[in-house]
Amino acid sequence: MIRNIFLLVFGALIGLSANAQTTSWPNPSKPITFINPFPPGGAVDAFGRPLAKQLSTQLNDSIVVDNRGGAGGTVGAAAAAKMAPDGYTWLLGAVHHSIAPSMYTNLSYDITKDFEPIAIIGSVPHVIVVNPTKFPKNDLKSIMEEIRKYPGKYNYASTGNGTSQHLTGELFKMQNKLFITHIPYRGTGPALQDLVAGQVDMMFDTLAGAAPFIKNGQLIAVAVATSKRVDAFPNVPTAQELGISNFIVSSWYAMWAIKGTPKEIVDKMSSEVQVALASPDIKERWASMGATVPKMTRPELAAYINQEITRWSEVVKKSGAKLD
Repeated sequence: MIRNIFLLVFGALIGLSANAQTTSWPNPSKPITFINPFPPGGAVDAFGRPLAKQLSTQLNDSIVVDNRGGAGGTVGAAAAAKMAPDGYTWLLGAVHHSIAPSMYTNLSYDITKDFEPIAIIGSVPHVIVVNPTKFPKNDLKSIMEEIRKYPGKYNYASTGNGTSQHLTGELFKMQNKLFITHIPYRGTGPALQDLVAGQVDMMFDTLAGAAPFIKNGQLIAVAVATSKRVDAFPNVPTAQELGISNFIVSSWYAMWAIKGTPKEIVDKMSSEVQVALASPDIKERWASMGATVPKMTRPELAAYINQEITRWSEVVKKSGAKLD
């Protein structure tokens, strides 16, 4: 009997040990690295660093965020694609990675083939904001009528050629057959500063970027590009409410595994990310940025990314958008 009990206990311990090896990172001295292919202080950092901190606590493991900015996120993504798929390196990224294939002709990686999507870690809707002094009436329908009446008179700022703010503006123009001149800036800060100062007329920014200026009255939000109103700004109508169908745009932020990462580790990280995103601290931080976390399975996310690549490719092609 004693021998049988020993065998049962020994077998259970072996099973637990095997399970631990297949669902965790076996080298405690090697930190897990999240490659952020954008410069420090940007939107991907705003989502990625709190997530890394929360995951580090959950996993009881060190997680390093490595910023490798350049060329709209493509330099860091290319570097990540060449890393060993051992579960110690992961890619953080954004909607820009669904735009890049149509803006850069010689990418050395394929976001759909070299990586496996884990989760959208945050999504922020776009909002149409205007300088309060630029239009006779500050409601969307009146603004569109004014732009049609004086084609080419008005302009919109963006955070740079090929960014989601730029292409959201081009999408709006295409859908509504409007002529608005694009003024590209190098980043959100300079664009919003000039919009507030009246150097430009309007912008198709993320709600996270524009929110402080909307709240203090420096900018007027005329419509959000969502299917329903945003809780933080209940008085701002959706574009759909105002008769503009299919104008639903968000800047989303995501996490990918390097293709070939063991399934057990991919499953483990995926599960831990969902736990982290449901934590009170993360939920509070995301709400302060006007962000939500869409519920998607990994296959649904892969399909969504492909849809986004197709969508932005069509916008780039029809608008003739080019890099600087």
